[in-house]
Amino acid sequence: MGAEKSILIVGATSAIGRAVAWEFAAHGFNLQLTARDRERLTAEAAQIAQRHGVQVGCHTLDILAYQSHATFLDALPFLPAVTLCAVGWLGNPTDAEEYRRSAQRVMESNYLGPALLLAEIAHRYQQVGSGTLIGISSVAGERGRASNYVYGSAKAGLTAYLSGLRNRLYPHGIHVITVKPGLVDTPMTAGMALPRLLTAQPQQTARDIYRGFVQKKDVIYTLWIWRWLMGVVRCLPEHVFKKTRF
Repeated sequence: MGAEKSILIVGATSAIGRAVAWEFAAHGFNLQLTARDRERLTAEAAQIAQRHGVQVGCHTLDILAYQSHATFLDALPFLPAVTLCAVGWLGNPTDAEEYRRSAQRVMESNYLGPALLLAEIAHRYQQVGSGTLIGISSVAGERGRASNYVYGSAKAGLTAYLSGLRNRLYPHGIHVITVKPGLVDTPMTAGMALPRLLTAQPQQTARDIYRGFVQKKDVIYTLWIWRWLMGVVRCLPEHVFKKTRF
């Protein structure tokens, strides 16, 4: 399996992770896929390999098992040219407000785990002088909202981390992309009343990510309209914003 045109997808059983796997495979990328439950990957990995004629490897990784990150990367058959971290967990916003353990899991799943893993990979990319890191954050990190501020704060941390990583690694020939999805129709948003015009399907999000990768974008909003919507939200004065409920 060649490293030159290959991608490591962390969180490949997520709706966006799965869609990205299919999208990159359609463009000839070999895949290394990870999930906490490797068995959930195998059937789909076989389908991708058969459909697109690419090589697909499956691995077990719990991103919250921080001490295992380096060992996991060292055990890969090679260092993929691209890494995408699609790990995230919305949790229950009410539980996150009231219970410390729930808030901690949201924060670790959306910020600490992804950031520590990306740091390990960034170190390896810096050693070879090439590579692309893609982190999936969220528009929820643009500004803290009453309905999901614990989740939003973790995504805000990841956004800032990716920005700093991009700044640090640019002189070393390594590109870092921040993906900021808006609403996406996934199991994580099941049961929510999602406005059709503002809601993307995972396949749309994957296409936007691949296009942004090819074009070497720094930040990708998906759907594109969220760039403008969040621009308005960021400009609201705090004394106005604190009265909003959206």
